[in-house]
Amino acid sequence: MNLTADSVDGHGSEHKHPWHLVDPSPWPIVGALSAGLLAIGTVIYMHGGGSWLLALGFLGVALTMFFWFRDVTLEATFQGHHSIPVQIGMRYGMALFIASEVMFFVAWFWAFFNASLFPPETINGIWPPPGIIVFDPWSLPFLNTLILLTSGVTLTWAHHALIEGNKEHVLQGLGLTIFLGLIFTGVQGYEYSHAAFSFAFEEGSPGKGGIYPTVFFMATGFHGFHVIVGTTFLIVCFYRTYKDHFKSDHHFGFEAAAWYWHFVDVVWLFLFCCIYWWGAGNAITI
Repeated sequence: MNLTADSVDGHGSEHKHPWHLVDPSPWPIVGALSAGLLAIGTVIYMHGGGSWLLALGFLGVALTMFFWFRDVTLEATFQGHHSIPVQIGMRYGMALFIASEVMFFVAWFWAFFNASLFPPETINGIWPPPGIIVFDPWSLPFLNTLILLTSGVTLTWAHHALIEGNKEHVLQGLGLTIFLGLIFTGVQGYEYSHAAFSFAFEEGSPGKGGIYPTVFFMATGFHGFHVIVGTTFLIVCFYRTYKDHFKSDHHFGFEAAAWYWHFVDVVWLFLFCCIYWWGAGNAITI
C-alpha cells in the first residue's frame, strides 16, 4: 500500500495511510434499539394497543439519524477523513445496501406473484380475490408515477448542476425533488384513506384482510416508507448544499442519496406495472 503524507486527525494524532478508522460511536446500537422499539410499537399499535412505544421508537430513530448525519458531516467536510479510497469503500457499501433492499422487495413481489399466478382454493382460484375492489391504476397510481419519475429528472438536474458548480441550480433541483417527494407521500396517504379493502380481518367481509390487502399494503407501504426516508436524505443534502459542504469532485453524500432515490423510482415502476396495473386484471376498480 502506498503511504500518503502525514496528516492529523480530529484528535491530533498522526496517521500515515489514506483510510479512516472511525471513532467508537453509540449510534449503531442506539439506532438498532430504536428501530426495534419502532417495529414492536408498530405491531402493538396495529393490534389496538397504545402508541407510546411507537412514538418512543420513532423519536429514537429520528435522533439517531440527526446525530449520525452530524458526525458523518464532520468527518467528511471538516475533518477531511473521506479520502478517495474511503469514498470508493463507501460506494461499494452503498451498492451492497441497495442490493439488499432489492432482495427485500423481491420477497414482496414473490408473495404477490405466488398468490396471483397460483390463486389458492381459499379465494376460489381467482385473482384478485372475490369481493376485492381495487384501485384504478390510471387515476392516483398513474399520477404518483408521473410525480416520482419527474422527481428523478429534477434530481438528475441537481446532480449535474453540482458537478458544474452551479449552486443555485442544485438548490432549485433539490427543492423541486423534495417537494415532489412530499406530494407523492401525500397522494399515497390519500389513496390509502380511500381504499375499499383493509388489513383488519373480518369473517365474511370481502376486502377485510386476506392475501390481497396484505401484499398490497406491505409492498406499497414499505415503498412509501422508503420515499419518506429518501426525502429525509434529500433534505439533509439541501441543507449541506446551502452550507457549501459539497464540491464538484467531493460529494458522495449527495451521490448516495441520489442512488437511493433512483432505486425508489425503479421499485415504484415495478409496483405500478405489476400490482396496480397487471394485478388489477378485470376486477372492479375505484
